[in-house]
Amino acid sequence: MTFPSPNFGDRRGGATPSLVVLHYTAISCEAARARLCDPEAEVSAHWLISQTGEAEALVDERHRAWHAGAGGWAGLDDVNSHSIGIELANDGTQPFAEPQMAALERLLAAIMARWNIPAHRVIGHSDMAPSRKSDPGRHFDWRRLALQGLSVWPEPAAEAPLAASLTAFGYPDAPDDVRLIAFRLRFRPWACGPEDATDRALAAGLVARSPV
Repeated sequence: MTFPSPNFGDRRGGATPSLVVLHYTAISCEAARARLCDPEAEVSAHWLISQTGEAEALVDERHRAWHAGAGGWAGLDDVNSHSIGIELANDGTQPFAEPQMAALERLLAAIMARWNIPAHRVIGHSDMAPSRKSDPGRHFDWRRLALQGLSVWPEPAAEAPLAASLTAFGYPDAPDDVRLIAFRLRFRPWACGPEDATDRALAAGLVARSPV
């Protein structure tokens, strides 16, 4: 195993990983690798997974990679210090390849076991930075991960105020319409229009399944 990216530092405050953040590269795997390992770019991730299923370690998981940027989750505002970042080679406009998803499942299971990370702490970049990010995007199959215990998927519950449910699940402060877009991007990717009863029931179901 090699760690070719120089773009990392110490996790602040003695933090250890308690989150996994999933991204898409938006560029080819080769271009992404070059950028994530370029000291002038000042970005990185712990892992990069190609469309054909090769998982490459770029930064040691014990270190703080520079993948999350500004945002927050469940009261944490330095997500980089508390997370492991995984980049998936995908441009955001197409489904994720089967070999890539299978490789992600193997990697996630190992990471979650290594660091004792629960399923509800596997999130997307768009979850923790809803005002500025959309990855891993509407084509990513979150339900598939949830069926294997590698993420969460809600069952409808009794309706509750949407904003309160999203905050309880972990979404950071942002305008209500922005958080609605982020929530739907993950759990109702083809929904549109104002919030509705389905949004409120699903968000309430998330809280019931996902202690922060």
